Amino acid sequence: MKNLFSNFILVLVLLVINDTAIFAQELPKILQNKEVNDANYLPDFSFSGYRNGEAQIPVVFQKVFNASDYGVKANDEFDDTKAMQNAIKEASKYKGNVVLQLPAGRIILSDILYIERSNFVLRGAGAGDSGTNIYCPRPLMYCKNPEDLQELREYLIQFDKRQLEKQNNIDLPFFQYTWAGGFIWTRVPGERVKSYLEKYDKPYNVVAKVSKGKRGTFSLQVSDVQNLNIGDVVELQLFNKDGEKGKIIEELYKNQFVEIGSHHWNFPNLPLVKQQVTVVGISGNTLKINSPLTIDIISNYQAQLVSWKHLEEVGIENIKITFPQSVRIAHHLEQGYNGIYLTRLYNSWVKNVVIENADSGILSEEIANVTIKEITTTGDKMAHYTVALSGAYNVLAEKIKVYNKVVHPLSINTLTTKCVYLNCEVFVDPLFDQHSGANHQNLFDNIKVHVTPKVDRSYTLFVGGGAGYWKPSHGAYNTFWNINVNFLGGLDIMEPILLNGIEDGPFARIVGLNGNHNIKLLYGPKAHMEYINEYLDYIPSLYEFQLKKRLQNL
Repeated sequence: MKNLFSNFILVLVLLVINDTAIFAQELPKILQNKEVNDANYLPDFSFSGYRNGEAQIPVVFQKVFNASDYGVKANDEFDDTKAMQNAIKEASKYKGNVVLQLPAGRIILSDILYIERSNFVLRGAGAGDSGTNIYCPRPLMYCKNPEDLQELREYLIQFDKRQLEKQNNIDLPFFQYTWAGGFIWTRVPGERVKSYLEKYDKPYNVVAKVSKGKRGTFSLQVSDVQNLNIGDVVELQLFNKDGEKGKIIEELYKNQFVEIGSHHWNFPNLPLVKQQVTVVGISGNTLKINSPLTIDIISNYQAQLVSWKHLEEVGIENIKITFPQSVRIAHHLEQGYNGIYLTRLYNSWVKNVVIENADSGILSEEIANVTIKEITTTGDKMAHYTVALSGAYNVLAEKIKVYNKVVHPLSINTLTTKCVYLNCEVFVDPLFDQHSGANHQNLFDNIKVHVTPKVDRSYTLFVGGGAGYWKPSHGAYNTFWNINVNFLGGLDIMEPILLNGIEDGPFARIVGLNGNHNIKLLYGPKAHMEYINEYLDYIPSLYEFQLKKRLQNL
């Protein structure tokens, strides 16, 4: 009996060893590297989202104000704007966590609703047919020009930004709402969110100079800590002061032969890399922060920590935003049928929102640690953006479903880092847009797209947008994980379908590109590609894999 038991244990041990060996064989090579270098580096994306993914989005009930008590009447066909603005004003006077509850039915909105305080939730009765429908009958162009966009308006005029389409007889100036503004708008009044003109530049409120830090770690060596406290939220800024051949440019693009746009060196007083972080530890002149550094910090970058004004614990949830069907003129001439504009947010969220017939569903600038989830865009009109991540850090866009035609369905824009599109699906003319502007280390994760290939059996799924002065399309380590392509045609021929990649995006990671037909992929310099034409059923999501592994070690 003793020998039988020993043999049974031995068999179990062998099975465990064998399973481990099999798993190690199936694990993508990029996850097996014990010694990490530039060639095999894979960022940890698990810090993206509300509170770095370490807490669920809260359900807030502390103090609920009913918008109906302030004159908001659904389904009466009268404009509710003044009543809505008054309801926000009155609810914002409350000192603690507050919810403004909207009634079910149709609410008519013709002007901007500003959310300007922390610990504020705008909540509807649901995004379905029996929920809250905010109907915006006219675009933002008929609202008073927002002071926040004064600099943008001047920039568009000064540089004569125009949409030129000779074949369509279009020679018209860009409109201010093509990538900014929304009918629901979070902001810190008077705080700039994006630099356009040098005359608006102001000195940063520097709280410490940073001399050293290593990529992937949580420690910074700072000049002094007298202006810092545990719990402070600050912005880490890295600059290019070295001109066209700057070290930070080499680091972002890994010395690859790609065309570098002039914005990388023409504005030495503006940061080229930013991270908004919380101070979680202070020991001597060593600072510990809540998320890992994206690149090594050296003296050339003249790195610094500056104060960062923002809102926290802001939520927008359970609503539908509807716009009328309108004529689309051209790209960059959008009139302002924009749903939500998120600026200056930290540890906040948008969830369960349906947006119909928008120019842009959700736009962002200068936000971090935000989760945007369960967003559906629909309608018959060609849109500009669905959920666009611009100037964003550690933002998680989860379960975005796109049923309408969009110029940039899923878009990583200027100065965006460590952001994740997770478990999304694009049903019409899908594109992965990487919009230049020193964006790097972003993740498209476990996404399904529905593609109709061209006659030549190709499709441009990966697109590099943006202006030439911000090229290349992306920096190192933008990652595509488990991308599933449902081809809607061309299945009767055995020849693979070519998915054209980004030519000027260095050190991309493409792991698990698969579909219902064989795929061929071309991508830019030093791309790491594996598991092409294979589904990653054991690690369908890199973000969830990394998050689970990290939380187990906390």
